[in-house]
Amino acid sequence: MYRFAPSPTGDMHIGNLRVALFNFICARQAEEPFLIRIEDTDKARNIEGKDREILEILSLFGIRWDRINYQSENLKFHQQLATKLLIDKKAFACFCTPETLEAKREAAKAQKIAYRYDGTCKHLSDEEVLNNEQPFVIRLKKPDAPVTFTDLIKGELSFAPDDIDDFVIMRVDKTPTYNFACAVDDMMFDISTVIRGEDHVSNTPKQILIRQYLGYDKEIRYAHLPIILNEAGKKMSKRDNASSVKWLLEQGILPEAIANYLILIGNNTPSEIFTLKEAIEWFDLKKIAKAPAKFDYKKLLQINREHIRRADAKEIAAKIGYSGEDIGKLAQFYTEEASTLHEIKEKIDKIFAPKTCEDFHEEFELLKDIAQNAPFFVEFDDFKAHLSQTSGLKGKRLFKPLRVLLTGAQSGPNLSDLYPYIKNYLGEIIK
Repeated sequence: MYRFAPSPTGDMHIGNLRVALFNFICARQAEEPFLIRIEDTDKARNIEGKDREILEILSLFGIRWDRINYQSENLKFHQQLATKLLIDKKAFACFCTPETLEAKREAAKAQKIAYRYDGTCKHLSDEEVLNNEQPFVIRLKKPDAPVTFTDLIKGELSFAPDDIDDFVIMRVDKTPTYNFACAVDDMMFDISTVIRGEDHVSNTPKQILIRQYLGYDKEIRYAHLPIILNEAGKKMSKRDNASSVKWLLEQGILPEAIANYLILIGNNTPSEIFTLKEAIEWFDLKKIAKAPAKFDYKKLLQINREHIRRADAKEIAAKIGYSGEDIGKLAQFYTEEASTLHEIKEKIDKIFAPKTCEDFHEEFELLKDIAQNAPFFVEFDDFKAHLSQTSGLKGKRLFKPLRVLLTGAQSGPNLSDLYPYIKNYLGEIIK
């Protein structure tokens, strides 16, 4: 089983979506189930409704899951297994106060050395623990030897015992820390492969160690994806609008284009434009580059134009609030000068909106009157000739007001190219 494990604490980041896409693709390739695990154990940071928003976004991108689990539902198992580790002497109760630990961190910082837990409570006797009524956390004992694993992207990685340290697995309120809940849940749900961002690399040896101490001997494969950099070459943050999937969608970028781009960057693909269904046929996790991928918004817009052109015309019309194949084809025509559905909608809205022309007001009103009473013309040249002959207008005195009359704009594509898409709507356009 593969899994995607988002937290309902904020908007979905493109890095999270990339992880979801890769897990979904690999699950389908391996013909294994795909699990969505909502990691909702941090009650203080959870945002009401974010879980539903996450699921809606995944559905919008064509990501289908076989099972959903909320991590908070597994709390009793986390607590039971933490108790087992205490009984087995693989974990210990730590009574050190946050103030004491902070003072030790500051002391290590002053000495310019990495802080490590000093083992104050590690060797307390059972009697000392039982007689101590102070609140305590549970810490896992660090390993005696390095923890090594082979990453499907980064190769072999090894972590020394001090890099892992005696880390906390259960908080004072007896809720699990991220690493403990994650390790236990992956074990419980028989996860075969974990694909996630490289910011989790240091968590992996801790999660492997937890499962080893619990006697789980099935190997879980790991692949850590390189981070996505912004256009300035720095790690994308919430300050980068393009890091938010919701923001990209609001700009009028198709889900198909976003998915295409996130699968494309830092990857060796057989073609530049493809669908998620096509990617499942050839995707290879081992071809993902080890170096960070740089986000190029202009490239995303180019890909979006291609997907708009390839989409069903009626569906494109519906996405911008219109109906009919002709309007959809008009929208696709406008990809020559617009890159998003939002930009295209603005242009088409102007075509159907009431219009005025200050520079050639008299000519505009004349053409408008003639056009409203003109017969239907299949060809633009015939339509233009009728307007010119009836009005006596030529040159810019004809074309300037005519462009405004038909498009609501002072500039744009050749009217002869545009006319085939709007000729059946002239009654609605010229009003």
